[in-house]
Amino acid sequence: MDVALEHFSNTGFHATTISQIAKHAGISKGLMYNYFRSKEDLLSAIITRSLAEIYDSFNPDHDSRLTPDEFELFIRKVFKLLNEKRQFWKLLFRILLQQGVFESLMGNENLTVVVSGVPLRDFSQNMTELLVDYFERKKVTAGVDYDPEIEMLMFANAIKGFAMTSIFSPELYQGDYLEKVTEAFLKRYK
Repeated sequence: MDVALEHFSNTGFHATTISQIAKHAGISKGLMYNYFRSKEDLLSAIITRSLAEIYDSFNPDHDSRLTPDEFELFIRKVFKLLNEKRQFWKLLFRILLQQGVFESLMGNENLTVVVSGVPLRDFSQNMTELLVDYFERKKVTAGVDYDPEIEMLMFANAIKGFAMTSIFSPELYQGDYLEKVTEAFLKRYK
């Protein structure tokens, strides 16, 4: 799967063939099909594995309430994995930007990306609800001008924007910059 991840993230999903992946991995194309029914199935497995690593730290006690400490754990994990798993993030952003690939993957009944035992669509919905609740609860201490919906949207877009920039322009984030950005996110949103 690591070889496929490298090819998909560097060459693109559509431009990569099973033959290229098998050759680079040093296995036969037939052996590849013993493990994965299709290129889409392989992509689904890569996404499932990687997202599980990220989201297992989100609401780890599964109590349907995101605490400030759980929020911090999640942010720290995401930023750590941004740095350690660059190939996956590069792949994920490229998939999201390739028209039809993500939709095809998510809309295919034979392929299911599962996170913590839950289909990705359901998990994403649950995650959004927990974040809405988290930002809504902050309203009590944040003051009358605080808009939890705007704060959540700003948080989501800021984290996606930073993630994309750090993956495609890593030269901008040298030294302890990642740690400084992590702390800034926590100061702003925790």
